[in-house]
Amino acid sequence: MTKLTLDRANKKIWGVCAGLANWTGMDATVVRVIFVLATLFGFGSAILIYVALGLILD
Repeated sequence: MTKLTLDRANKKIWGVCAGLANWTGMDATVVRVIFVLATLFGFGSAILIYVALGLILD
């Protein structure tokens, strides 16, 4: 399994979703949609998770 890192080549904001997509083998668009849906349906912690991963990952 590869190391979880930000994907600066396929990024939209910080590259968190693209990095998660590379790490899990999913499409980056699917991961982005999951984050948006999680934020819209009341899981506001998705924004906090995104920011935390953006700050922690290299």
